[in-house]
Amino acid sequence: MLTFLGFTMIATFLVLIMMKKMSPIAALVLIPALFCVFAGKGAHLGDYVIDGVGKLAPTAAMLMFAIVYFGVMIDVGLFDPIVRGILRFCKADPMRVVVGTAVLAAIVSLDGDGSTTFMITVSAMYPLYKRLGLSLVVMTGVAATANGVMNTLPWGGPTARAATALKLDAADIFVPMIPALAMGLLFVFVLAYVLGVKERRRVGTLVLPGQVEREAAEEELVPAAPAASGASAPVSASAVTSVSAASASASASGEGAGSAAGPGAASASAAHGGGDAATPEDGFQGLDPHRPTLRPHLYWFNAGVTVALLTAMIMELLPIPVLFLLGAALALTVNFPHMPDQKARIAAHADNVLNVAGMVFAAAVFTGVLTGTGMVKHMADWLVGAIPEGMGPHMALVTGLLSLPLTYFMSNDGFYFGVLPVLAEAGAAHGVSPLEIARASLVGQALHMSSPLVPAVYVLVGMAKVEFGDHTRFTVKWAALTSLVVLAAGMLFGII
Repeated sequence: MLTFLGFTMIATFLVLIMMKKMSPIAALVLIPALFCVFAGKGAHLGDYVIDGVGKLAPTAAMLMFAIVYFGVMIDVGLFDPIVRGILRFCKADPMRVVVGTAVLAAIVSLDGDGSTTFMITVSAMYPLYKRLGLSLVVMTGVAATANGVMNTLPWGGPTARAATALKLDAADIFVPMIPALAMGLLFVFVLAYVLGVKERRRVGTLVLPGQVEREAAEEELVPAAPAASGASAPVSASAVTSVSAASASASASGEGAGSAAGPGAASASAAHGGGDAATPEDGFQGLDPHRPTLRPHLYWFNAGVTVALLTAMIMELLPIPVLFLLGAALALTVNFPHMPDQKARIAAHADNVLNVAGMVFAAAVFTGVLTGTGMVKHMADWLVGAIPEGMGPHMALVTGLLSLPLTYFMSNDGFYFGVLPVLAEAGAAHGVSPLEIARASLVGQALHMSSPLVPAVYVLVGMAKVEFGDHTRFTVKWAALTSLVVLAAGMLFGII
């Protein structure tokens, strides 16, 4: 009964948010509350929710102050050189923009924290996607999938959990998996290339004024609608002002779609994180180089604080929520010493903070009911029990396949500490090494990072202004395919 209710609750939640019948916050709260009553445990709902909130409160605090910290760093110009470098690489080519998103997300993921990765990636790429009229859901999908593959780093969480649960060395699990994970990351880059080509065909290729000055002493070229063959036609500089002024800000809501301006139109960049709108005359900057919040004289101080913060996080010198709390307070005090300026910066990022924190606490209801009622345990036991006896010698493959749905529908803690030991025990009975089981358990992380139970995904969709249902509908298939590529590579290389 609990097994059926658990699967039905998750399916109901996903269907309602993907069909946009309910907001994610409402669905995360009301659906589990209703199913808790169906399970006959409505009297314990309060205990389940408080327990779930207690477990996720540190995460919510971390996200709140991390958003404030990185928001301030964006305001003062810390990431402007990154944005300019990406712009130089992308050259306003949609294909390069999407590939650049994957590369940036993968690089920033080295810090091991998904929330940080998404904040930096979206902050750098969002203005460019808006300006070119690209699909924002492509950005969130590529970033989440790239981060999911990189999330398997030993300090990222899953590998450490697997090592702890099975009493193994994290290096013995991770190092042999590197070739398979590299194939998964390569697949993400190829996927980004394919999606970028589709976006190029949809919106055309833009040419920057500075690029023309460097390449030819001709009349300035600007964005134009693509010809029937998909190529873009240049127009004079005088046209860009009218095009930019007339075009509405584009927003993505689905695969290969979401630009209100239509193919070939350049959309004006929306204000993001405090006055980063761009103008046609600014050399196609993603961030406004003249915004009043810039603090160029404090650039190296802010860079040093950020590096120190990320280093302390990786070395676990203090709990992450404490680090970001201290970092946000220091960043506000040094960069904006006057109280009105501090209040203005906090107010500028209040929407993101409230949205993300609300999602996390709403998710606490969902996870609290799933765990408290025993639905998660019954679902996992049912899946493990459904494995045919003849599949015993292939338990590594089974573990890899099960890691996709299980890490999507439950937390990493629940999977690695609750389900993985059972799978390892079943594999050991048929001579399958616990190391193979542990490696196979990492396969589903590409999909896991888009799970509604992962707080970081709400940072991603919130900052990108993408509906969670749109992100889910677009990303799940590509993330699942990426996980299967990692599994296939692991089997091919004899790692799993």
